[in-house]
This record gives sequence, structure tokens and C-alpha cells, in this order.
Amino acid sequence: MAFREINAKMVEATVVPGQRLFSQRGAMLAYRGEVSFTPNVQGGQGGVMSMIGRRVAGEATPLMTVEGSGTVLFGHGGHHVHVIELSGDTLYVEADRLLAFEGTLRQGTMFLGSQGGVMGLVRGQVTGQGLFTTTLQGHGSVAVMAHGGVFEVPITPQRPVHVDPQAYVAHHGEVRNRLSAALGWREMVGRGSGEAFQLELSGSGAVFVQASEEKL
Repeated sequence: MAFREINAKMVEATVVPGQRLFSQRGAMLAYRGEVSFTPNVQGGQGGVMSMIGRRVAGEATPLMTVEGSGTVLFGHGGHHVHVIELSGDTLYVEADRLLAFEGTLRQGTMFLGSQGGVMGLVRGQVTGQGLFTTTLQGHGSVAVMAHGGVFEVPITPQRPVHVDPQAYVAHHGEVRNRLSAALGWREMVGRGSGEAFQLELSGSGAVFVQASEEKL
């Protein structure tokens, strides 16, 4: 595992020759050894199209390529940090919640409307969250950020999970998402999330939920 949780708001990453890490710009707190940090212009293994996807989505979260030999402490804005291990599956995560991830993971962009239909568009317009979600696929570690800590909720075929869209951090597995309105359109005026909208996740996997609805 490349990341070790030091405390609730900081992780330590091991950097070894020949392997890369990617981090959000400004996330480095301290480091030991011969480690270099350079702006990333290709968006991880996702290449230029991944970068274009984030630009179009308004989620152009700057990334740094981390290489060399040593250890790095990552954290950002005092947010809680949670480490997720991927074993060949795909993680869907809001781009601004990515703190750092291993270069072994392939990065891409998914349009939420492809799963959520028209309601996927509504989610972006009304809740203020992006219409695109960053995807990370393969074997490796991901460090994500959240307000007030993260709780992992299992999703099973018999028991879908309903999440406040602004409390959503990430999900993985064979999962479909659908945004539903819990209130009529008249009642929803001026309401961004919570009582007005629910993000339904069904299938097999897990969703990571933060303890606060505050945006990063």
C-alpha cells in the first residue's frame, strides 16, 4: 500500500524509483529523501482526453506528478483523509475530493448523465456538484478528502442506498446511480440537496459518505 494514514487529516506516501504518484496541487505538507514534484499535463494514465474531460466538466483539479525515492506527507485544507484500496475495480470520485493516488491506476472521466439520465443533469445544476465524475481503475491506493470523516456503506442487490448528493464522496463496484426528487418541483425552489434530492445507488459495491454536506 502506497499510503499510510498518520492521523485523520494526513497520510504518508512511500515513493520508490520507477513508480509515480499523482497528488492535488498544494497537497504536499513535507517530504524526506530525493523526491520531485512536477505539474502534470497528461492527467495520469488517462492521457490528454482525461484532462480535456475535466476542463469541460469544470473540474480541472491541478495534479502534480510525484517521483523519486523517499516519503511524502499529504493533506489539504485540514480536511479528513480516507484511503481506499482498489483491486482491479473502478472507483468513481468527485475530482475535487482526490488528494493523491498511485500511478498504477488509470484515470478517466464519466458523464453522470450516462447513468443518471436527465436527473444526472439536474444533480449538477441544482446541487452545484459537477456533471462529471473522475474514474480510477486498476490496482492501487487512492487518498480522498471529506468533511468530518468518511463512512463506507455497503450496497447489495436487495438493499440500495440513498445518499444526499452533497454528502457523496465516491463509490465502487457494479453500481448504478439515479437521482430522484423527494419533493415536488415547487417545493424544491431554493433547496440544493437533502430533503429535495436523493442519490439512489443500486447493485453490488459500496458508497463512501462524508459526515458533512459542506463542499470542498
